[in-house]
Amino acid sequence: MKGRTDMDMVPLNNGVNMPMLGLGTYALRGGDCERCVLEALELGYRLFDTAQMYGNEREVGNALRRGGVPRGELFVTTKLYRPSASYARAKQGIEASLNALQLDFIDLLLIHEPYREAEEMYPALEEAYRAGRLKAIGVSNFNASRCEAFLRACTVIPAVNQVEAHIFFQQRGLLEEMKKHGTHMQAWSPFAAGKNDFFSNPVLRALGLAHNKTPAQIALKYLVQLGISVIPKSSHRERMRENLGIFDFQLPDEDMQRIRALDGGKTLFGWY
Repeated sequence: MKGRTDMDMVPLNNGVNMPMLGLGTYALRGGDCERCVLEALELGYRLFDTAQMYGNEREVGNALRRGGVPRGELFVTTKLYRPSASYARAKQGIEASLNALQLDFIDLLLIHEPYREAEEMYPALEEAYRAGRLKAIGVSNFNASRCEAFLRACTVIPAVNQVEAHIFFQQRGLLEEMKKHGTHMQAWSPFAAGKNDFFSNPVLRALGLAHNKTPAQIALKYLVQLGISVIPKSSHRERMRENLGIFDFQLPDEDMQRIRALDGGKTLFGWY
């Protein structure tokens, strides 16, 4: 098996190290999902993000078993969704994900959305965390006010809040709030699903030419330099390889300011 790609790691609030870049698997299904995960492993990816809602935990697990990478090098994230929205159902959901992924433990388990029952679900995550079945736990798509309310009911502070974040909706305010609590912010859809002519944006293109990088690499690097980890989804090997190529350069302050000015402050997906 090929060696892992050099990649920045972020220490979570419990000391667990997580790669700053991973492969998102939303909308990947069946054999195509297994192929993508195997190719990503070969390229050096070690963080893989799935969810019960995606319907592909089994395929992700199959590929990870076939890939031959030692378990200690992998970081696997999954998420519980609405069918697990109670304490008892969350406990069952944790076991279902462990079984589907064919793992003895999950590196990071998140509550997928700010469900009304999230505070009821979370103790099941805390128990599995203390038992070693989950190495870290957290939430997803929680805004700052929902996080504040949620934190009052926690005994284990969420390690991660995974949210929409990209150049057009940078969520820097939420980032600062999460830092206050020691919760790491991770970006789903860091390319905004190509909305707003993302890949032909003139600022990203100009900076890409200046750094001999692609607009996609500039966009990912911007988030990573802010301290936001990223999980871009791709089913194309060369794009997966391209997304990894962001750890050999830095954006100077003036470039960061140019990208910062692109922030429209509004969701492009209707989550917030």
